[in-house]
Amino acid sequence: MSSQQQSIPVDEAVAAAVKRTHPAAWLWLSLVVIALDQATKFLATRFLDLYERVEVLPVLDFTLLHNTGAAFSMLAGASGWQRWFFIGLAGVVSVTLIVWIWRIPRGEKLLPLALALILGGAIGNVIDRIWHGYVVDFIHAHWGEAYFPAFNIADSAITIGAALLILDAFRERGQGTAERGQGIGDRGQQERRRGTPDRRQAPRDGSQ
Repeated sequence: MSSQQQSIPVDEAVAAAVKRTHPAAWLWLSLVVIALDQATKFLATRFLDLYERVEVLPVLDFTLLHNTGAAFSMLAGASGWQRWFFIGLAGVVSVTLIVWIWRIPRGEKLLPLALALILGGAIGNVIDRIWHGYVVDFIHAHWGEAYFPAFNIADSAITIGAALLILDAFRERGQGTAERGQGIGDRGQQERRRGTPDRRQAPRDGSQ
């Protein structure tokens, strides 16, 4: 038996295992995001002073900032109400995402991956809000003197997860369009078959 023939049962077994896997298994990725986010924030707080700028690349700095707003420093200038608002919002979103992940059909990969990233990022930032009253940001990208709002690993996970969520929506829409087109084609083919006379049963000229 060739190695190619041996790999076929293995591939089928892997595919079957993926189909049996519950989407909640992707929650391990949320835990990884939370751990990585909190670890990098701890290191940034430990080795950087507030507003200290350390150049990493010509387009990337590490700058320790305390963000009392949302992702990418939105609403950072509000009077303080945003802390409890964002804590409550993150709690509702986290519960919603967990329930959503739990109800996804087995075998799905892209959707639970996206939701797990968003969930991990949301929890990572809400831990900061509960513990410090602000979110620790330290990744500062820029182009020349034009600086992008500072962010962290949790923000990155949320952004990537949102992009994957949009990609999954387009993928589902494309599959639905293809299935509808295939269904219309199948019905048209059946109608053509019904409308085509059977030549074996058609009377010949002069036979009657």
